[in-house]
Amino acid sequence: MGSLLTVSLDAMGGDHGLPVTVPAAIAALADHPNLALILVGDQDMIRQELENHKYPNSDRMQVQHASQVVEMDDKPAQAMRFKKDSSMRIAINLVKEGSADACVSAGNTGALMATARFVLKMLPGIDRPAICGILPTMPGFCHMLDMGANVDSTADNLFEFAVMGSVLASAVNNIESPSVGLLNIGEEEIKGNEIIKQAAQMLSESQLNYVGFVEGDGIYEGKANVIVCDGFNGNIALKASEGVAKMFSFKIKQAFTKNIFTKIAALIAKPVLNNFRKSLDPRRYNGASLLGLQGIAIKSHGGADVLAFKTAIKQAVIEIENRVPEKISEQLEALLVNPRDDS
Repeated sequence: MGSLLTVSLDAMGGDHGLPVTVPAAIAALADHPNLALILVGDQDMIRQELENHKYPNSDRMQVQHASQVVEMDDKPAQAMRFKKDSSMRIAINLVKEGSADACVSAGNTGALMATARFVLKMLPGIDRPAICGILPTMPGFCHMLDMGANVDSTADNLFEFAVMGSVLASAVNNIESPSVGLLNIGEEEIKGNEIIKQAAQMLSESQLNYVGFVEGDGIYEGKANVIVCDGFNGNIALKASEGVAKMFSFKIKQAFTKNIFTKIAALIAKPVLNNFRKSLDPRRYNGASLLGLQGIAIKSHGGADVLAFKTAIKQAVIEIENRVPEKISEQLEALLVNPRDDS
């Protein structure tokens, strides 16, 4: 496909499958003239969905048949062993073979992580992959990892997460020296467990722009461009933030529909409210990076709608253009060869 960037899509994955992935793919192609997509799944069903949307034949939209689907409740080991012809597995295989530059799936997170790690392999010097997502903050947004892949992480793992998150923020957001913070129960040096303290020591001695411990509220205050934590705490923080956003929307709607006067006030405030909702809309931050792999894999939220899945595809495009895996490898090597010099 020449100079086109190619992304393979697990078209069958997620809570909604084709009714979301196909229109999202069509919309993504309209947004990115340099993009080509490979829709992986049941070819007859995909072509029927494309026909439903009256999408004409195009060299930028290919279909790759897959006879199986990884269900949301499949165990990762079983999916890897018994579903080698699944849309998820083939989408990842296409990246390994070089037919695609990245893959996107809204499917089973555990199966996606396990399969991507098995097929794509880890970058040299990285022990575990991490899920890196984006959270809205007062100044804009931050990158947070890990968000669920590793519930038990060592200090070395946290250090690797910091390196990967820093590279991602630098590459895709053009931040020369991203600030990195460790999520902790307090900002004081005496707070936290031994793993957190060991990771803090390693980060303070590195060339990364480490700014210290960050408490939960500091995430949204924008105290760091990159927030590092283990997957257990990261996933809780993610789900809590999604819940708070939903509660805000519910409470605001409830307040402005209470009576005729509040409804009039709502009409006056509508532009402000729309901007507020947009800034907190999780669909616009969808697309978590599976960092540490020798290839690009993006995890979309399982319940993603068309806008959210299109956002995940956009994240894949950004990471391809910025050569994220290569830059992570280069940065890790530089940090190991050239430790921090404060003299």
